[in-house]
Amino acid sequence: MKTTITKFFKKITEGLTVKHVLFIMAGAAIYSFGIHNIHQRVDITEGGVIGLMLLAEHWLGFSPALITPVLDVACYLLAFRYLGKKFIRTSILSTACVSLCYGIWERFPFLLPDLSDHPLAAALLGGAFVGAGVGIIVRQGGSSGGDDALALAISRISHCRLSKAYLFTDITVLLLSLSYIPLQRIAFSLITVTVSSLLIDRIADFHSTSDPAPSHNRRSRNSDTGLPD
Repeated sequence: MKTTITKFFKKITEGLTVKHVLFIMAGAAIYSFGIHNIHQRVDITEGGVIGLMLLAEHWLGFSPALITPVLDVACYLLAFRYLGKKFIRTSILSTACVSLCYGIWERFPFLLPDLSDHPLAAALLGGAFVGAGVGIIVRQGGSSGGDDALALAISRISHCRLSKAYLFTDITVLLLSLSYIPLQRIAFSLITVTVSSLLIDRIADFHSTSDPAPSHNRRSRNSDTGLPD
């Protein structure tokens, strides 16, 4: 059993340096910290896969335990077509790190003040944590879930900036969520996804000449998308 796990870990980390793995773990820790300490407490509505899951649960009665993996798999299948096998391998590692880190944060009392009475501050700070954490993960060539995989695939297909791809998917889901969620909650969620989308785009597109990240491949980056050509 131990040998099998070791082989699997070596397979998914193939082509990644220790530094890249540590960056993925750091991104996962930052992202999950924000989700647990801000989003979960303030009940900020999500776009992307989580938002679609909530929409399907409300209107169709689908169990989140069933619909979430279905949506994630669909997004990853699309990403595999356009971003390749290495992206999927790295995403398995980063998604596992997010789950592990979230489980660790759950063992601690909340480490930030309750911002329920300050929804604007919660939206801005929550977006900053999500954007920074996911941006670091995407910079290393992975994703934190189906949301990122879908946005990256859309960015590759349409040649638009990554931030625009995130905003397109998130805003589409949030607008659909108006069918059962009050406008005020949607408004603060729009602030969150805007902040996180812009941060993810900037961090993922950050150029490092000394140690380039093992992105979806190492060919030259497209100046419009911030992603490999």
